[in-house]
Amino acid sequence: MTTAAPTPGAIMRPPLGDLLLLGVGVAAVSTSGPLIAAAAAAPALAIAFWRNALGAGLTSPFTLVAQHRALRALTRREWLVSGAAGLLLAAHFALWIPALGFTSVASGTALTAVQPIWAALIARAAGHRVPARAWLGMAIAFGGVVLLTGVDVSISPRGLVGDVMALAGGVFAAAYMTVGGLARRTVPTGVYTMLAYTACALALLLACLVGGARLGGYPSHVWIELFALTLGPQLLGHTVFNRVLRTTSATVVSLAILLEVPGAGLIAWVWLGQHPPVAAFPAAVLLLVGIGVVVTADRSVERDTEGARLAE
Repeated sequence: MTTAAPTPGAIMRPPLGDLLLLGVGVAAVSTSGPLIAAAAAAPALAIAFWRNALGAGLTSPFTLVAQHRALRALTRREWLVSGAAGLLLAAHFALWIPALGFTSVASGTALTAVQPIWAALIARAAGHRVPARAWLGMAIAFGGVVLLTGVDVSISPRGLVGDVMALAGGVFAAAYMTVGGLARRTVPTGVYTMLAYTACALALLLACLVGGARLGGYPSHVWIELFALTLGPQLLGHTVFNRVLRTTSATVVSLAILLEVPGAGLIAWVWLGQHPPVAAFPAAVLLLVGIGVVVTADRSVERDTEGARLAE
């Protein structure tokens, strides 16, 4: 039986190994936007379904062979929590990707980028302390996203629908990270990943069938891009985040994912020839500064606690 990991605080400095893995994960998910743009011949929901279905299919053989004992030892609660995380991830994909058809990419990206704040609010509601320094860091990082995307929240009925969907997509992404963190305390990475991706894929399959999204008949280059989405953003991205959630809080992981915004812009510049805006560099600096402020917030909490003890 897997030993439970200590519950990470709402804001806690990640171990060095987690920081390195977060860098790998962010680099991988930064390819998601350009790859989705390249695979535009497939419906958005179908893209989300296939990256999760292929991800589950590629991780299942390893899990069923190497971690079959851990899989058999799962409690009912562990099955439910892992499955619930997958359903939350499906809800995020089902809301955020279609939202971009109703509102601008800038608004959709920025509103979804509120995800770390939702994660922090969820942590606070669960009884964790979120220091003022962490809120400041999140505000700085979100300012970087706003500077880069140039939010233009629409007042048209169609635009407002897209904005609400993008905002809700951020809420579900934060919930996915939070619930995934709970599961990862006792469920091994491979087992959790297989269960979450499978639940996500099944939910998205149902959404595709209900919505009439075409699941096949794509040109060969689209299938290549779908496999690239699976190997990169899904397996090297989300799976690495699943690994890190065992020892790093959902708030910090969600905040690190914001670096996907300038990362995707850089890749689109090199790969697709889409020149980044002038604000890209200062926005990336704000993101890095904001993340640095957040991940060092736990030290300020420790100093405050130590000072209070000395004053007694």
